[in-house]
Amino acid sequence: MVEEKILNEYRTVAIVGASPNPRRPSCRVANYLNNHGYNIIPVNPGVEQILGKTSYPGLSSIPEKIDVVDIFRRSDEVMPIVEEAIKIGARAVWMQEGIINEEAAARARDAGLLVVMNKCMRKEHERLSRERSH
Repeated sequence: MVEEKILNEYRTVAIVGASPNPRRPSCRVANYLNNHGYNIIPVNPGVEQILGKTSYPGLSSIPEKIDVVDIFRRSDEVMPIVEEAIKIGARAVWMQEGIINEEAAARARDAGLLVVMNKCMRKEHERLSRERSH
């Protein structure tokens, strides 16, 4: 299962569309992943820091290798993010709940990236953790 492979094998996650507002899903997911051993990197050009971590204006400005690009943007804004994810050598793109872009998913897969669409990274991690504990 793609979700399981990503969650088990990849640790550095760029959160595109991260918000500093704790009521926003992107902030809650980033905080959860951060608290579960993932290296989260916020991507939001309008903010300097989120959860005490430097926020970058785009994927290309991040100075370290990214495993997963977790996308919190509208479906029609996904393609340029996927193109940038390919360019920086990310290993996977994860489109959060409600985000579906088949064309961008196909482009990512063609470039060798793993793809998840319309699923929450936090919920999938929680589900896998529950399954492991039973």
